[in-house]
Amino acid sequence: MYKLGLIGHPIGHSMSPWIHEKLMEQQGIEGKYELLEIQPDEFGEKVNLLKEKGLDGFNVTVPYKEKIIPYLDGLDESARHLGAVNTVHHTDQGWIGYNTDGRGFVHSLKNRFPDIFHNNAKALLLGSGGAARGIFEALTRSNIARVDIANRTIKRAEDLIQDIPSKAYSSPLTLEQAKNTLMDYDLIVQTTTVGMNPDHDKMIVSLDHLTKGTVVSDIVYRPMKTKFLNEAEKRGARLHFGHEMLLQQAVYAFQIWTDTEPESSLLLNEFEQKLKGV
Repeated sequence: MYKLGLIGHPIGHSMSPWIHEKLMEQQGIEGKYELLEIQPDEFGEKVNLLKEKGLDGFNVTVPYKEKIIPYLDGLDESARHLGAVNTVHHTDQGWIGYNTDGRGFVHSLKNRFPDIFHNNAKALLLGSGGAARGIFEALTRSNIARVDIANRTIKRAEDLIQDIPSKAYSSPLTLEQAKNTLMDYDLIVQTTTVGMNPDHDKMIVSLDHLTKGTVVSDIVYRPMKTKFLNEAEKRGARLHFGHEMLLQQAVYAFQIWTDTEPESSLLLNEFEQKLKGV
C-alpha cells in the first residue's frame, strides 16, 4: 500500500492525484496520493512531520523545489546539478531528492517531434525560473546545438547559463531581443506561468516573427491551449502542450517510487479529455 503525495502552495488545482492514481491502477498497485499543502511560514515544521507519516515518497512543486533540499539526506545527479527537487523517495539511505522535470519535458517532446533533435537544432527558452533550469539541462544533453534563454531580467538568464555548464552554445537575451529573433529557432519553449488561468489572456512575448513549422511549447497546462499556443498555431507552428510534460515527469517519479515501468501513452488521451472536461 503506497503512501504518496504532493507538497507545495497553492496546490488545490493539481492534477497529480488523478495521474498517480491512474498509474497505480495501470500497474495493479494499491496506494493513495494526497495533496499536502504547506503554508510558507510552517514549512520546516510540516516537512519534519512528513517523515513521521510513513510516506514512500512525495512530489514537490512551487515554491519549495529549492527549499526542500536542506531537509533531505541525499540528491541524485540531476537534482544536485540543478539545485532543485521535484520528487522525494524514502529509501534505506533516507530521503533522497530527484528532479524529473527536464527528462519529462524532453521525453514528451521526442514522442511528438523527434525530427527536431539534430546537431544543428536551435532552441529558445522564455523565462529562467525553476522549470527553465530543468528543461535547459535536459535539452543541452539531447543533441540540441544551441539553447538560448530570454528573460525580463537578463542577469537571471546569464546566471542560469553560468550555473549549468553544457556542451551546447547558449546566449542570454532580453525578451525584446527574443521577440525579434524568433525566426532563428527550431524550438521555442514558454517556461513561465504567464498565460495560466485566471490570466489566460496574457502572453510573454509577441509571436509576430515566428516562422511556420517551428515547434512551440508552453508548459502551462490550464488552459490546455494557452493564448501563446493559439497565436503560434495561427502562424503555422507545430504545438507541444504542457500537460504532456506534466504526465511524463509524473511517470518518471512513479518509476522511482515503485520500480515499475508505466506507459504514459496509455493515459495521454484520457488525460486530455479530463482537462477538456469531457
